[in-house]
Amino acid sequence: MTDPSTTQPATTTPATERAPAALLFPDLDAELEATRRILERVPDGQDDWRPHEKSMTLGELASHVAELPGFAVMMLTQDEVDFDPPGPSPSKLQTTAERLATFEKLSGELRDLIGGLTWDRAFGEWQMRIGGKVVLSGARAELVRRMGLTHIAHHRAQLGVYLRLLGVPIPGSYGPSADDVPPRG
Repeated sequence: MTDPSTTQPATTTPATERAPAALLFPDLDAELEATRRILERVPDGQDDWRPHEKSMTLGELASHVAELPGFAVMMLTQDEVDFDPPGPSPSKLQTTAERLATFEKLSGELRDLIGGLTWDRAFGEWQMRIGGKVVLSGARAELVRRMGLTHIAHHRAQLGVYLRLLGVPIPGSYGPSADDVPPRG
């Protein structure tokens, strides 16, 4: 039996001494992996399909998802961006292989940048302008989380609906999907 009077208390590292990546982005790898798995399922040859006339096409949405880590990379490497004219340039990605290659490249850059993020840089201000007008401003890490990772998860879910409507089995993101669970009976 251990004598409690001789046992050293557990020490904890104060949050400010831990790397921003560990505290602010502990789910980064899981989110990127879930996104890669759904991008793998996008069928080639159906890029013009859309569930509604106001919706993006399958190709536009899949390319947007594949390129979104690049937006977070931009937030981590620049202090501001001005989209003038508004909106990103149209994607040139046309196949699942091209989208996956782009996603892997940008995800690798994002992992490296977040891994090297300092507290000063994390809390430094970042701004997005459209035609010179500030439309988004705040702490870099918060915006990377919201406009990078959460934005990816939002469009990943949207892509899952598209694939479901096309009859493509959906991989799970936060546990098994309905396609991962065998039917009861």
